[in-house]
Amino acid sequence: MPRPSRREHLIETAITLFCEHGYHATGIDRLLETAGVSKKTMYQHFRSKEELIYAALRQYDGVFRNNFMKAVEGAGKTPKEKLLAIFDVAETWFNDNKFFGCMFINAISEYSEKDSPIRDISRQFKQLMWNYVFDLAKEANANEPKKLANELCLLLEGAIVTAQVSQKPEAAATAKEIGKKLIDSAVSS
Repeated sequence: MPRPSRREHLIETAITLFCEHGYHATGIDRLLETAGVSKKTMYQHFRSKEELIYAALRQYDGVFRNNFMKAVEGAGKTPKEKLLAIFDVAETWFNDNKFFGCMFINAISEYSEKDSPIRDISRQFKQLMWNYVFDLAKEANANEPKKLANELCLLLEGAIVTAQVSQKPEAAATAKEIGKKLIDSAVSS
């Protein structure tokens, strides 16, 4: 397997540090030391720390969403089963020793300005996740797929925050129980 470029290595290092320590708490010096690159190298690839954060979020979005959706698809045969599997996949994520919450929720908490590109990419990620749930709800023939997607995504977001803040990975199982009732009510068997 080819070695990642310096740019890719910086992004991967940034993802790890931002997840573990936060965005503001991860200074440029720490990032450069961990990545083993000079300031000159970093600034050849990124004009600012915020540009690196944006690149890290873009990279993480593609990888996380792809892996999450692939796991959901593999965990359920029918759209209804896949809707429930969202919470099983979340529980696996919450129990991972590298779970530090949602990288996008964390980004919004540190970059809350309405016109921030970091806020925009976080919003886009959440919209793409919602679109996936909405598509599953439509495929499951939910009587109100938009409403069901809103409810399930809210449950998932709440479970993510509870797992992170309260260190309760079982929040996914609780969300699944509630989600099952919502799904059963919205989808005829």
